[in-house]
Amino acid sequence: MREKTMIKLETKDLVLKKAEFTDWKAIYKNLWMHEESARYMLWTPTKTEEDAKARMFRTIEFEKKPENKYLFLVYLKETGEAIGFAGMREREPEIYEECGIALGPDFVRKGYGRQILNALTDEAKKAGAKKFYACNRVGNVASRELQLACGFQFESMSEEKTDPRTGEKYIMEERVKKLILF
Repeated sequence: MREKTMIKLETKDLVLKKAEFTDWKAIYKNLWMHEESARYMLWTPTKTEEDAKARMFRTIEFEKKPENKYLFLVYLKETGEAIGFAGMREREPEIYEECGIALGPDFVRKGYGRQILNALTDEAKKAGAKKFYACNRVGNVASRELQLACGFQFESMSEEKTDPRTGEKYIMEERVKKLILF
């Protein structure tokens, strides 16, 4: 059974809340089946409806862990349709970081990413965060532009990493947003 005080975030157009099994088909159709949505992420597209159902069971179980209290599916407020996922975690006391924002291809360039990132930073601030980090792979222009539009400043570049799915080498850009003035 889930905690009674589940976190749910709302924006102008979106609701960020825990996954429900009945949403497997929408998230599969809108996000999980799309190669372009997984391109800069560390997950692979889901190929079949049966795999999508199994993935939804895993997602629900993963979200139940206390350390994953800020992992959500993203829903359109108007229709209740699952269109993506987003999350953050406490990196260390008073410092939070996003741990992935993904929207299906039909739901990008509508301002939803900005609503999500701002909702996460607002929630982190309520939880006592003084800084919030976001990162993206070099080459992921959409994520970089989103972070800059939300007031994040360049902090550092990672060492070269290897994508376990493809063997491709990549580097991460990290940005920070101060949530309170020091």
